[in-house]
Amino acid sequence: MNILLINHYAGSLEMGMEYRPYYMAREWVKAGHQVTILAGDYSHLRSRNPRVEKDFTEELIDGITYCWIKTGAYEGNGAKRAITMARFVSKIWLKAKWIVRKYRPNAIITSSTYPLDTYAGQRLRRLANRSGGGVILLHEIHDMWPITPMEMGGMSKFHPFIAVMQLAENSFCRHSDRVVSLLPAAKQYLMRHGMAEEKFVSIPNGIVLEEWQKQKSLPEACQQQLDRWKEQGKFVICFFGSHTKSYALEYLIDAVTRLKNEQICALFVGDGMDKENLRQYAEGLGAPVCFMPPVKKSCIPSLLANVDGIYVGIKKNRMSRFGICMNKLFDAMMSAKPIVYAIEAPNNYIEEFQCGISVESENALALAEGIMQLQQKTEEERIEMGQRGRKAVIEHFNYQVLAQQFLTVIQEGKL
Repeated sequence: MNILLINHYAGSLEMGMEYRPYYMAREWVKAGHQVTILAGDYSHLRSRNPRVEKDFTEELIDGITYCWIKTGAYEGNGAKRAITMARFVSKIWLKAKWIVRKYRPNAIITSSTYPLDTYAGQRLRRLANRSGGGVILLHEIHDMWPITPMEMGGMSKFHPFIAVMQLAENSFCRHSDRVVSLLPAAKQYLMRHGMAEEKFVSIPNGIVLEEWQKQKSLPEACQQQLDRWKEQGKFVICFFGSHTKSYALEYLIDAVTRLKNEQICALFVGDGMDKENLRQYAEGLGAPVCFMPPVKKSCIPSLLANVDGIYVGIKKNRMSRFGICMNKLFDAMMSAKPIVYAIEAPNNYIEEFQCGISVESENALALAEGIMQLQQKTEEERIEMGQRGRKAVIEHFNYQVLAQQFLTVIQEGKL
């Protein structure tokens, strides 16, 4: 097949996030398909953006054809970012005939964070079907827009930006052949906006097996700290990732402080706007914690191999009702270490696969009890927990499996 994937913010291993379009496309190429990604030349998620002189400049990356569209840079979530969205979608719309003639898609996937690219996708499908038919349009949901900026950002449903996004969401619900959601519990919400029940399929994020086979050593300072703790017989709970309020990190600090157990400590690896506040808070409590700089993605396997348990948590929020699909959760499961999980959502892989301990979110006492319960288990019991998580990831949450699931959805939709 010729697969055309539209994702404004698509990245690659060299450029950085977001990785899902790249990982999916790479597997499709391995399976013998031709894949083209239409992406914007600027994304705040990437560590490096491509240099693009003119629209629809092509670049071949690991067998995937990236077709770059000039959208312009932006900062934050203001009007300038909204303008880049409109620019990206409108350029695809205006160039639709050329795109169809050049790439001859059999399947079109609209996959930007925002839902506006459904209009371009619908036009491309309509034009492509004039010359033969059978072209399928899938809409992939990463984040729930516009409800996320409404509930998390406090924007009114009457705000012009929200109204435009709501019309786009209603449109993809009605007119896409399939709706692929990373969030497993979004079906009922989407049905209220016009989606037929049989269109819905959930395909989560996951891990890339080969990245876990090419792990790199930790920075010296981090390895030395972990070695010291190991010599002292410490039980180390680790958090890795962005230090922001959403991950409820103050509750982890409170929990290990509350335990008053000299053998239990917490390691925070990463950066973020709340890191310094968390550091000061921990110092004020005399908490048994250590903060380390972020490490490269390739070092995560080595990091997690050196700890005893992993904390994965978020603050309570209404968006969790659609389900959880966190990259860090799959990394934690792949590490074969038991997880202390403090998230309230309809799906709970920790309970489903029995690979850790679940506790109430935003409850330091419950989190402390969970950590203590994990620490008091035998080494063999913790190993068995961790191995169940790793087995689940290999069987259900790796991109070889996920990409094939996506291909099956496309092929069934074309019948």
